Amino acid sequence: MGSFQHSMDFLLFQFGLCTFKYDHTEEKYVMKSFNFYIFPKPFNRSSPDVKFVCQSSSIDFLANQGFDFNKVFRNGIPYLNQEEERQLREQYDEKRSQANGAGSLSYISPNAAKCPVTIPEDQKKFIEKVVYPKGIHVETLESDKKERYIVISKVNEEERKRREQQKQAKEQEELNDAVGFSRVVHAIANSGKLVIGHNMLLDVMHTIHQFYCPLPDDLSEFKEVTSCVFPRLLDTKLMASTQPFKEIINNTSLAELEKRLKEVPFSPPKVESAEGFPSYDTASEQLHEAGYDAYITGLCFISMANFLGSFLSPPKNHVSARSKLIEPFFNKLFLMRVMDIPYLNLEGPDLQPKRDHVLHVTFPKEWKTSDLYQLFSAFGNIQVSWIDDTSAFVSLSQPEQVQIAVNTSRYAESYRIQTYAEYVEKKHEEKQAKRKCTEDSWKEMERKRLKTQCTPYVSQSRYYCVNSFTGTSTVGKRSMSPIQEETGSDDMEEGEAQDPEYDQTDSCAESLPDGKKRAKKFKKIKTEQVPAGKHNVCACGFLLCLELP
Repeated sequence: MGSFQHSMDFLLFQFGLCTFKYDHTEEKYVMKSFNFYIFPKPFNRSSPDVKFVCQSSSIDFLANQGFDFNKVFRNGIPYLNQEEERQLREQYDEKRSQANGAGSLSYISPNAAKCPVTIPEDQKKFIEKVVYPKGIHVETLESDKKERYIVISKVNEEERKRREQQKQAKEQEELNDAVGFSRVVHAIANSGKLVIGHNMLLDVMHTIHQFYCPLPDDLSEFKEVTSCVFPRLLDTKLMASTQPFKEIINNTSLAELEKRLKEVPFSPPKVESAEGFPSYDTASEQLHEAGYDAYITGLCFISMANFLGSFLSPPKNHVSARSKLIEPFFNKLFLMRVMDIPYLNLEGPDLQPKRDHVLHVTFPKEWKTSDLYQLFSAFGNIQVSWIDDTSAFVSLSQPEQVQIAVNTSRYAESYRIQTYAEYVEKKHEEKQAKRKCTEDSWKEMERKRLKTQCTPYVSQSRYYCVNSFTGTSTVGKRSMSPIQEETGSDDMEEGEAQDPEYDQTDSCAESLPDGKKRAKKFKKIKTEQVPAGKHNVCACGFLLCLELP
């Protein structure tokens, strides 16, 4: 996951959502589209204050597309991830308990990182008399200019309680406003609906990173987190790149795919906007507006799903989002620029390609691609895949040349070459050593705690339970499809002849408890506090949620 962490420096500005519901009576789809402008503006002094930078080329691109920056910065919807929300709720609870005189008196520093300061015993009576006198209501307010002031009122006990309740209700409303757009994402996750995107790996990563928790470094942990948040995902780019579509679809970029699916042998669906919701015209091509991209992603999925229905006996014009025909495409995300692994499998191990022709090379950071081509000039055609500034994978055309290349580097001082197998083994050893070091550290801390009989140590790296729910690029066709992997193309046709189109149970109703089981299984997600850092601007991150009948 390390190579993807850099991508998480991007700040998501716009989130598009489009829901589709099939009307059996009129044989049409009713859609509702949404464009959410989001921005992490702090609503008070204790809120996270996110720092980010803007990449000039990105700003230029968005401006040329007519992106409304004023909507983002002036009216953008705020959001918090789960750890930020937890900390904010703790602050409110602490303030409330002190206002009610509960617990030991203490002073909370404006700096949220500092702990409460306990008041000495010999000063408690004085503090109680001054801070909490009977018949006095104290309230801190904020002016339009963000200036803070204190209002002290003399009231009877009944009026004081009434004002306190009003204050608490207002604080709760402020807290909900601070959580903001995260509540929308949580609602999508809790719904258990099928969530669809196009080339959606980064979209999923941004969504989890910004609205739930920082992404884990380990791939298997990322898969568990993703399955916990979104139990059913479908990537239309992967769907279009595999059987039975890859032989009749040449270009899987979103705009070109939408055009191709209007032609024979596909049939464009009949879609109407719900009353009071905006409609889109595909002829105008409002590309790079998140809601529009979500809309045409939905059209692409419906066309391809209904095409699968034509293989049934008798054929079906409408294939539901809970049909067994599309299950082979669930929870597999398209991978860009990885030619021998067509997709990331969220539900199990990924395909393990044979890479005995691949070398791992380390070199000085001054080197360029031309230096690598010169180094391997004697080995014919090569392919270079950069890892970072000082390392890359080099693929040779003939596997038998690998050992020759390794041997030639034994006495080299400026670079080092090892086989792909050696590289993987070394990474595994480093991971095991790191895990052992972490376990030993925890054991040592626990031993010291028991020895001194102090309170349990709390790490800054928190673990908590998730409340769940539980591109425009043409890439070569994939030789392995999810259907081939799980059922085989011949088996699929045989299964279709038996008419497996609909499951007898409502999978929408089942998916929510199933998601909760996953959440129960994966109870702890590592969520290290990320310091305020650099973020770039990103206007993507569009997802589509299918609304089932």
